[in-house]
Amino acid sequence: MRHSRNFAGLVVFATLATARDVQKAGLTVPAEYAESKESVVRIFTDAFAAYEKYAWGHDDVKPVSGSFLDSRNGWGASIVDAMSTMLVMDLKDQYAKALEYAVNIDFDKPNVSGPVSVFETTIRYLGGMLSAYELNSKLNGQKDEALVKKAQQVADNMAHAWVGDQTVPWGWIDFTNNTPKEDNSNIAEAGTLIMEWGKLSEYSGNKTYLELAEKSFRQIATNNGTLFPGLAGQGINPRDGSFSSKYITWGGASDSYFEYLIKYARLTNNADPLWVQQWKLAVDSSIEHLMSRTTVGNWLMLGDMDEDLKLRHIGSHLACFHGGNWILGGQMLNNDTIVKYGLELTDACINTYAGTATNIGPDGFAYISEDGDFTGGSGPSDEQKAFNDEHGFYVTSGQYLLRPEVMESNFYAWRATGDTKYLDNAAAFVKKIEQYLKVSETGGYASLQDVNVAPPNFIDDTESFFFAEVMKYLFLTFDSPDHINMNEWVFNTEAHPFIAPEALESYEPGHSACKSKKAKKARRAKKSRIADQY
Repeated sequence: MRHSRNFAGLVVFATLATARDVQKAGLTVPAEYAESKESVVRIFTDAFAAYEKYAWGHDDVKPVSGSFLDSRNGWGASIVDAMSTMLVMDLKDQYAKALEYAVNIDFDKPNVSGPVSVFETTIRYLGGMLSAYELNSKLNGQKDEALVKKAQQVADNMAHAWVGDQTVPWGWIDFTNNTPKEDNSNIAEAGTLIMEWGKLSEYSGNKTYLELAEKSFRQIATNNGTLFPGLAGQGINPRDGSFSSKYITWGGASDSYFEYLIKYARLTNNADPLWVQQWKLAVDSSIEHLMSRTTVGNWLMLGDMDEDLKLRHIGSHLACFHGGNWILGGQMLNNDTIVKYGLELTDACINTYAGTATNIGPDGFAYISEDGDFTGGSGPSDEQKAFNDEHGFYVTSGQYLLRPEVMESNFYAWRATGDTKYLDNAAAFVKKIEQYLKVSETGGYASLQDVNVAPPNFIDDTESFFFAEVMKYLFLTFDSPDHINMNEWVFNTEAHPFIAPEALESYEPGHSACKSKKAKKARRAKKSRIADQY
């Protein structure tokens, strides 16, 4: 069991802080990175052209075989997921074509057989359409109301996942008969709905959408069956809302629940202080129980904790969002320690890229720290130990599945600090995308079988989040920081930006938008009185 003696543990409640900007003031991108920005746009347009040619109307393009895959019910996930990126990149022609397609999707039935994931459909389809609605309205003055109607259609079908008085929805539902698949869920699936369903309530005028998502989010946040404060167990039983597993991780099946705690607090300006409070508890408990440094390189890592209270020295590409999330929350709370740890976690994830043969990070990795090398499985092989001795980690799953999380955290680090090393990280990755991911025969971009083999073997799939997340985070890294300013927008877990209200002066529990307005009014009155004296 970890102890906090080597870290600034219990930092989160140390001060009652005043919020500061998430994004550093006066930030500009040096002209030397313009070529990298142009490369990102070219990669996006080439990749989407391959999708249009070989997979239009389907979910994924298979860029090696020039075919398609329907992994998200056949509604055209790549089209909807790409729309917000098209708007951010100002690709008006591509957006117009995508919009025409999206508003004509029939969400009453899937185009391929099989159940519908409430989580995936929410973050990709619902999030994609509502973000496009906001972006086009904000950037171009055009309100595509049909997108809100389509979002309602798909949400109305997903609402059948809440049965009776259950607070937590079933994770999968058959749209043909509105019957849920009754099986245990996880906190990522049940706790990553509130941003999208809340926005739908805002634009539809129907508060039921928010009520459904909020009761699930609240059930997780207020469940007392945790090993450590704030660190919700990974598995959840929708029947009664109890944890079916107390396994702790910031990785898959838990990740975006923790992500949304601080993001929803920002999106609603602390209307309910519970979300900030739970996020702070989760971070504090993670510092105390999950954090350790590698014996090689002194890299800062967050491991997993099994139900026997054993720290598993493992990490994943999925979990590497944590650095950016801590940077965001630390900036909101004016907590330099959390920001520092967020930057260090980001640097450790970047190091997993620098250490491989392709300079692209693996899907899974492990590490050795002062308290051991336990992973929950067999220990490192001689080959893995040798790799660890050189790089401070070793690969456990060598695939690169076009995931965004490392470049996502790198983006937050750049916007928060202005340190150009983060621009260099992104520019280096753009070159590796072109070198190792491009399929010359089709012009598309593919996943990799093993990042430690160069040249690598392709996996014949491009998931929609390559368009939604990887391309957007890279583009925004090199774009003007005044465009999609981090002080004004909050991203859902699929990188779809949502408009945020003017930031509060404090995100400590007890401070809300209402109280902030009263405080601002009082300060203005005081300034007026002082001015009158002179």
